[in-house]
Amino acid sequence: MSALVLPGAAVDPRELDGGEASLTGFLRSLPGVDRVGLEARTARLATRSLKHDTKRALIDVAISTMDLTTLEGADTPSRVRSLCARALRPDPADASVPHVAAVCVYPDLVATAVDALAGSGVLVAAVATAFPSGRASLAVKLADTGDAIDAGADEIDMVIDRGAFLSGHYGRVLEEIRAVKEVCGDVHLKVILETGELSTYDNVRRASWLALIAGADVIKTSTGKVSPAATHPVALVMLEAVRDFHLITGEPRGVKVAGGIRTTKDALRHLVLVNETLGADWLTPQRYRIGASGLLTDLLMQRQKLTTGVYGSADRITLD
Repeated sequence: MSALVLPGAAVDPRELDGGEASLTGFLRSLPGVDRVGLEARTARLATRSLKHDTKRALIDVAISTMDLTTLEGADTPSRVRSLCARALRPDPADASVPHVAAVCVYPDLVATAVDALAGSGVLVAAVATAFPSGRASLAVKLADTGDAIDAGADEIDMVIDRGAFLSGHYGRVLEEIRAVKEVCGDVHLKVILETGELSTYDNVRRASWLALIAGADVIKTSTGKVSPAATHPVALVMLEAVRDFHLITGEPRGVKVAGGIRTTKDALRHLVLVNETLGADWLTPQRYRIGASGLLTDLLMQRQKLTTGVYGSADRITLD
């Protein structure tokens, strides 16, 4: 699929003068999303048939790029330790199953996860910036981020101020992301757009570009608390933004899809979108993530079916 034809194609959007007017001008000059074409393309790719070996390999990619997540008010240290054990050994009966990419928790449980995952290669991600609403002062958001990093978080998942974005205050959103990125330093920053509240594909495209310009290492669909979330058309708009940003700047950024992905079929369709839009180089935990809490069991059951020819019982797989 050809790249987006951007206004001032040779202009690096990172070199905008930083003013509200120039940022707004750039974002509003982005070509509108062809809704019919977008939805037709995702529907067409969803019908793609995968051979046995390819499907098996993609299931392992899905597991290895997963952020195993628990973000409930009733979360406890014990629950987080159990989740970490599952992240390390998704199928206790099969050591060939890869570990997941990260465990994602609230900031106050980061230390528990860090202790449980020490030396394993599984990262600890923390939601921050008044997740999931983003309704807090910048000082509170920065403190929230700092607390998670001080506790040992490897990654921060922040939420944008959707109210500011939808009111057209793009500069405010940009500066908040930049401020959080500064606190993060070398800690990877995932910026959650909450696409279910952005209403239009055009807004998803603008929010994606805004976050990338501001320095997001990864742009993420949703908190998982709002529906719709990680739909295939929304994911494709975000993947295209990362592709075009990379073509212009040379900087590879990542995408995380989260919210409503519960079946192997859905996860593999998302991976097909990644491969078709960005290529196999993005099918890695460094550049792509799937955020889910209920997907892993189905992936493991489908994997066993491809390996042995029969479905195993979900009862033998450690559940959340």
